[in-house]
Amino acid sequence: MTSKKPICDRFVVLFSVSIAWTCAGILTWSGAYNKSTDTLNTCRTDHSGLIHGAPWIYVPYPFQWGTPTFDVGEVITMIVASFVSSIESTGSFSASARYGSATPVPPSVLSRGIGWLGVGTFIGGMCGNVTGFAASIENSGALALTRVGSRRVIQISAAFMIFFSVFGKFGAFFASIPLPIFSALYCILLGCVSSVGLGHLQFCNLNSFRTKIILGLSFSLGLSLPQFFREHWVSNHGPMHTHAKWFDNMVSVVLMSHASVAVMIAVILDCTITHGKNENGKEWWEKFAVYGKDVRSDEFYKLPWKLNKLFPAL
Repeated sequence: MTSKKPICDRFVVLFSVSIAWTCAGILTWSGAYNKSTDTLNTCRTDHSGLIHGAPWIYVPYPFQWGTPTFDVGEVITMIVASFVSSIESTGSFSASARYGSATPVPPSVLSRGIGWLGVGTFIGGMCGNVTGFAASIENSGALALTRVGSRRVIQISAAFMIFFSVFGKFGAFFASIPLPIFSALYCILLGCVSSVGLGHLQFCNLNSFRTKIILGLSFSLGLSLPQFFREHWVSNHGPMHTHAKWFDNMVSVVLMSHASVAVMIAVILDCTITHGKNENGKEWWEKFAVYGKDVRSDEFYKLPWKLNKLFPAL
């Protein structure tokens, strides 16, 4: 029996997670995970009493943890963390545009998106969020698998997230998905996003030794340097030991991000090493630098509900 509707393509994540989650639930009920401490802590669907301990209804409200306090060192660290988040979110925006069959994201649209991330971080901080906001890499990977780039899907997903955050039992039910399922899913989703970055290299001259040096150093140091800082992170302190802890944290936040290290090295080398014509692909990207140069920009990046008048893209 055949069908013209690509059901398996559209719901591949939903089907795979549901099947694996059901199998994990059966194995949990049968006691198969009780023989090992590792499987007992990570593979069971009822670990830590998550569903039992979650409240039925919980409405977040501002300053629920008391009056906020301010420390100059912590503020500087969060500013640097926001900078790192902006770099990683830019990659997510680019991947979403690529898999959504849109034109490359203009700089003004990137700035607008990062600005809204800042607004979200501010609101989340008032309600007790301690991690800050960033664009979801997983959603970009899901877009690659499902090939559904509609804004309506994101709006409905946001409504579900608000629902699950208010009604704790339902949110805890989905949070009980075992970590190995998330790990397997991330391998696919993050691989899809990474392939977008590799695909953008087609606009560079890959036969140039200059391009090879920049790519090689960026990949090598982007993978090894953050790993070094992660392995030497002991007792909330990285490998740097100066008299200013805020400076140590600031440097550690930047150098523990793989994307940030790779981007900074690539940008520095690209700006300092002389290059020939159309060697770094700049000529191709300049066509999309201004929002109004491409007639398709409004089709992909115009805000709904007449918000484009309040937050115009240049």
